[in-house]
Amino acid sequence: MIGSRVRRALSEGADPDPRFTLANERTFLAWLRSGIAFIAAGVGVDAVAPENIPATLSSILAAALMTVGGVIAADGFRRWLRTEQALRMNGALPVPVAVPVLSVLTGLIAGILVAAVVLQ
Repeated sequence: MIGSRVRRALSEGADPDPRFTLANERTFLAWLRSGIAFIAAGVGVDAVAPENIPATLSSILAAALMTVGGVIAADGFRRWLRTEQALRMNGALPVPVAVPVLSVLTGLIAGILVAAVVLQ
């Protein structure tokens, strides 16, 4: 299903300048790396959480980090496809809707982690 959707999206319009397509691909890969980093941070929190932090809190934070990582990776694909479509159709580039949401989530998770470490 995804493959046919991608093929259909990439068959519309004209091929954009290869530099733009390659830049879009690099941006997609950066989103994937960010997602992997969040997932790794979740694994790290779960593996090395200080004993003074309740296990439930560290598990919730680890799950939140891994979930945000998965959302970042999935949204990176969505953004890549929408941007590629816009480039092919000479349209406006899509607005990065997930960026403010992910920024707020990252700040909240970081704040909880800092509070948990400081208050231990």
